[in-house]
Amino acid sequence: MANNKDIYIELANRIYDLDGEVYKCVGSSLGRTFTGSRENTIRALSMLMYTKPDGHLLRSELALISNMARTIKNKEDKSRMMTEYNEILKAMEQLPDMSATDIVNAERMALNPAAHWDEVDENAHLVICISRTQGSAGNDIGFELADKLHINYYDSEIFEQVLKRQEEEKFHIKEKECFTEFDKYGKKRETLKSKLRNMYRYHGLNREDAVFFNMSDLICNLARTEDCIIVGRCADIILRNNYIPHISLFISAPFEVRLHYMMNVREMDQKTAVKFLKKMDRQHKKYYEFYTSEKWGTPENYDLCINSANYGIKETIEIIERLIINRKKA
Repeated sequence: MANNKDIYIELANRIYDLDGEVYKCVGSSLGRTFTGSRENTIRALSMLMYTKPDGHLLRSELALISNMARTIKNKEDKSRMMTEYNEILKAMEQLPDMSATDIVNAERMALNPAAHWDEVDENAHLVICISRTQGSAGNDIGFELADKLHINYYDSEIFEQVLKRQEEEKFHIKEKECFTEFDKYGKKRETLKSKLRNMYRYHGLNREDAVFFNMSDLICNLARTEDCIIVGRCADIILRNNYIPHISLFISAPFEVRLHYMMNVREMDQKTAVKFLKKMDRQHKKYYEFYTSEKWGTPENYDLCINSANYGIKETIEIIERLIINRKKA
């Protein structure tokens, strides 16, 4: 500890001197960062280096010095000040009490290929899961992104068709009922005969639960065998629970913007569009939270959250590419 104390004092003196030199070079009326006596300032700086969680206070003080240094007009003086500043930062990083505590969750990071492309198996698949609010153009963004990346695209309608065909092949059924609906546009009423038939068909599960488990298996199989984009269907949590690497996005937009979008796309009047948006948001939230026990739309559940209204469809796709996809090529 005595050795560390000496190092703290040495660094504190360097910081104090750097502040003075920067002030001389700038000649700013704002004055020096440290205005107290040398002795008191060195003592205070040494304490900041020693104490955590107050380390951010020292970073703030250093930031003030560096901000001033970057305004120095003489290039040689500016280079000299910034070199000393960078050397001080490097020295501080070596201090045991000043090393930053990383916020990373190792388990979650392992499932996010964008966080460590250099460690990802070259045979691993690029899987992007998109959750979205209704009317934020999340489906359009997902479809066009998949087309641009030349990978497969899946959404609820596609899953419905795939699962329906699988179900018909399995049971050789002829009825036209949609096996995969989860009260999307209004829950269908089932007769007692239908309920009993479904209980038998789905091994004691109700139809919605059976759909979810069959769909979960399908999503996992897709993620293990191909590059793809999956919109909705709790794909991010399904893959996380099965330890399958993926990138999760949440796309949303302000309600008024989504309302205008839905009125144009579906040719709805305002009143109808408002009811539809609220209903669909409730449905998405209900489905997601029922089957995942997670909060729908909560930022920490996703790798990246985007307000599509700030960029539009094309630019949102480009942002996703720049922040996630292009890093794979680096």
